[in-house]
Amino acid sequence: NRFARAAAVSGTRARSQAEIDQGLRAFMLGVYNNMVLGLAITGLVALGTYMLSTTTAPDGSLALTALGAAVYTSPLRWVLMLSPLAFIFFFSFKIESLQPRTALIMFFAFAALMGISMSSIFLVFTGQSIVQVFFITAAAFGSLSLYGYTTTRSLSGMGTFLFMGLIGLILAMIVNIFLGSSALGFAVSVIGVLIFAGLTAWDTQRLKEMYLFNNFDTATATKASVMGALSLYLNFINMFQFLLALLGDRE
Repeated sequence: NRFARAAAVSGTRARSQAEIDQGLRAFMLGVYNNMVLGLAITGLVALGTYMLSTTTAPDGSLALTALGAAVYTSPLRWVLMLSPLAFIFFFSFKIESLQPRTALIMFFAFAALMGISMSSIFLVFTGQSIVQVFFITAAAFGSLSLYGYTTTRSLSGMGTFLFMGLIGLILAMIVNIFLGSSALGFAVSVIGVLIFAGLTAWDTQRLKEMYLFNNFDTATATKASVMGALSLYLNFINMFQFLLALLGDRE
């Protein structure tokens, strides 16, 4: 009887661990699925906006349509550039009160807004270099996220350092808007790649530990999955933009 009870307890613990592992895999898969859908929406909207905003002039050169003039040359461009940042703040403050489905819809709407904002890269860089840098980013992101998920080393100490670096990076970018220094721009791009590479690994481990150390119900887990997708999506987008500035061929 004693051995039977011990075996039963051991089996219960094994099942509990198996359930935890299965739940973690489902949670992280949901995060990555939402992130990939967000990236797909951003890419399609960016390409669609570019195609609707440009046309071929009689002399064969590229010209802007009325939509292109509004998106790229009018004051509306500042609204499109700054609105994603406002959206992130609003989304972060409201996530607790949102229904899971509403949170997911808002994330996809944000991804579409980012697509409009990022469509100008097709005016600056060649299509081939955009595709090449995207796949370079995807490979780097996948490797870093896998490291963050599998490593037994705690990356929590990186968080404060990375966020301090991110604040410094933003300040440097603002300063360079007025200076227009190519050297500072190059340094910002290199540092930006390193910061968001670190954040990718750190965020992945943070999401894994958040699930393991919290007893989420279905609704909370869904909203946490959306917020996790947003974090990884932003890491990917920013890494892609900084790598494009370093490696992209300009038109």
